[in-house]
This record gives sequence, C-alpha cells and structure tokens, in this order.
Amino acid sequence: MAETSQYCTVLVTVPNGTIAETIAHALLEAKLAACVSLFPVTSIYTWQGEVQQEGELQLLIKTELARFGEIDAMVRSLHPYEVPEVIALPIVAGSLPYLQWIAEQVTGA
Repeated sequence: MAETSQYCTVLVTVPNGTIAETIAHALLEAKLAACVSLFPVTSIYTWQGEVQQEGELQLLIKTELARFGEIDAMVRSLHPYEVPEVIALPIVAGSLPYLQWIAEQVTGA
C-alpha cells in the first residue's frame, strides 16, 4: 500500500444520467480523470432557505489532486446547477499499481 496525497477523488452530484455521462466522458477525453463511477443518491439539502430533497447521481472521479482546478472548471461549464458540488477528498493510501494507473491515465505517461 502506498501513502500519497498526490491523488484524490472528486465528488460531483448531478440531476440525471445524461449530465453524469456527459461530464464523465468529457473528463476522460480531456485526460483529467482515470475513472468516473456513478452512484444513485438521495440528497437532502438547504437551498434558498428551504429544505430540498432530490434523487441525483453522485460522480466519484479518480484523479490527481493537481488536476482539480481544471476539473472544477470543466464540471462547472457543463453542469446545470447554479452552485454545483465539486469537492476533492485526498486519497491518503492506496494500492501502488492502482495509483500508478491513475497517473498514467491523467498524464498520458
């Protein structure tokens, strides 16, 4: 197991599968992500002073932390929400071969 703060997962929620797939493909084609996993979620949140509840899809984007700015910009350009969730969580440890695979995918090495 390798310890590193070079890698992260980025969380993004979207309203539907079409938008999820559009963002996932754009990130992969731009070599900003190695993999994007999609999960159905129910989000309960406050928006404009009212509690909302929506079915959404959660994108789990595996990438390098250094690419976050580019990912944030791309997601916001493709996302329909006024304030989309785009947050990075560091990977504090991981399988070295998997982390190397992430690096190869996002750098083209």
